[in-house]
Formats: sequence, structure tokens, C-alpha cells
Amino acid sequence: MASLQRRAANGLTVARAVVGLPLLLALLAGQLWLGWLLLLLGGLSDWADGWLARRSGGGSVWGARLDPLTDKILISAPLLWLGSTGALPLWAVWLLLARELLISGWRAGQGDGAPASWSGKTKTVLQFSSLLLLLWPGPAATLLHGAGWWLFWPSLLLALSSALGYLRGA
Repeated sequence: MASLQRRAANGLTVARAVVGLPLLLALLAGQLWLGWLLLLLGGLSDWADGWLARRSGGGSVWGARLDPLTDKILISAPLLWLGSTGALPLWAVWLLLARELLISGWRAGQGDGAPASWSGKTKTVLQFSSLLLLLWPGPAATLLHGAGWWLFWPSLLLALSSALGYLRGA
């Protein structure tokens, strides 16, 4: 049973990586509902694969290395689109993406994939929440976009502070 749960967790991780391109294409095509739905499904799959991995007694080293990378792929698509539309400043998007590349590279070099810290996990939740609000295509979009914009900044600060924590621990 544990092996099946671990394989399911790894399968969700791979599926999340694959969602990044259709998400970006949906946003570029103006299909905001589809983009929003793909991001929501990606975020839920992140939670589900972690839950399955914990139920199986812990994830695999392969999963521990791939999971944060797939999060970056999924989050990069809407970040780049929001930066290109002016909804977020490009400097902030590039700063966040540079942080993600730096920490992903550092974590990949760790033998165990360097499990995410509490602040890193919180940063991911804030980023997904911010992006879902910023992409909301339905009624009350202006209000929700504003909330997403304000939520983006604490997620950026937490991203930078968690990066310092990872690097200090190295």
C-alpha cells in the first residue's frame, strides 16, 4: 500500500509539471478561467502528493527533488504572464524567479533533496493564493485582484527570507 501511495504521489508531481505549459498557453490565449482552474488543480495536487507521501511513511528522494521543481514550473507560468501584462512589476517577478532558481539548484545538490522549511512551505501557499486571486476571472475580479496584489508582497518577502534561511543552513 505504501508503495502505491508513493507512486501516486510521484505521479501527481509529474502531472503538476506538465500543467505549467497548458496554463501559460491558456493565459496567453485569454482563457482566464482555464488558466485559473489549471493553477487551482496544480495547487491541490501539490497538497495531495505531500499528503500521500506522508501517508506512505515519507516520500522518495526522487519526489523530494522533483516536487519543488514542479512547484516552480507551475508558479512561473502565471508569474511571467502577470509580469507581461503589468499586473505585477517585472523586477519583482524576476527577483522571485531568480530566488526560485537559486534555491532549486541548491536543493538539487543536497543528498536528500533538502526538505522544505516551514517558511518555504508557507511561501508556496502564499504564492498560490496570491496568484489565484490575481488570476480570478469572474465577478468581483477587481477586489480579488487587489487582494492578490497585496498578498504577493508578503509572499515575496517570505521567499527572500526563506532563501536566506536555506543558504545559512548550508
